[in-house]
Amino acid sequence: MLNILYEDDQIIVVEKPVGIESQSNRTFEPDMVSEVKKHINSLSPKKGEPYVGVIHRLDKPVGGILVFGKTKEAAGALSKQVSGHQMEKKYLAVICGKPVDNFGTYVDYLWKDGKNNISKIVDKGITDAKRAELSYRVLEEQEGEEGPLCLVEIDLKTGRHHQIRVQFSGHGTPLLGDLKYNPAGPKVAGQRNVALCAWKLAFTHPGNKKKMEFTVKPQGTIFNKFNKISEESPTSAGGGMNRQKQA
Repeated sequence: MLNILYEDDQIIVVEKPVGIESQSNRTFEPDMVSEVKKHINSLSPKKGEPYVGVIHRLDKPVGGILVFGKTKEAAGALSKQVSGHQMEKKYLAVICGKPVDNFGTYVDYLWKDGKNNISKIVDKGITDAKRAELSYRVLEEQEGEEGPLCLVEIDLKTGRHHQIRVQFSGHGTPLLGDLKYNPAGPKVAGQRNVALCAWKLAFTHPGNKKKMEFTVKPQGTIFNKFNKISEESPTSAGGGMNRQKQA
């Protein structure tokens, strides 16, 4: 069932479950674009194929918030916010090990290997290398069976392929459960996917220009082990999860 956080005639905001593609990859597996289209079509079945504009994506093993445009104009306005770094996208992740600093910024250049569906940190001068930037802060640390685990909040500045997973792995603190970039990492009972959630999304509504903010609670065994998650208040700003704010 589609978890709709907000919807009007211009946009729809939904929570993507873990294990679902953001959009079709030419297989018969379910994807969020198709699910949103089904929902819109169920409301107005006689209007034909509904328009659903993809603004941003989440990797298949990652859950969290997505916004789609229901008109080309709305999609264009939201896409401009993404390219202009005006859309706030924050993630919660559990990483293996502890960063040198409790907060900081990673700036790297990533190269995508499309054939093998992976990305790598490379030198700036490499052909097709793209700048990737994020900032992070450690919210909580726990001692796992194979070393420390840290809950971190990540502010994604750019949206490169597998960016968060690649950068944290490259800086020596890979994400827990990430079989692609941390295959030899520790295992936690009940944690079957990468410990990463797009927990907060904020943007300006393309129509009424109001500031909109949405949050969801990360799902998964490992997240529930951290007090910051169980308290449902990962930021000092407060407020519960699975919520929407307008200003």
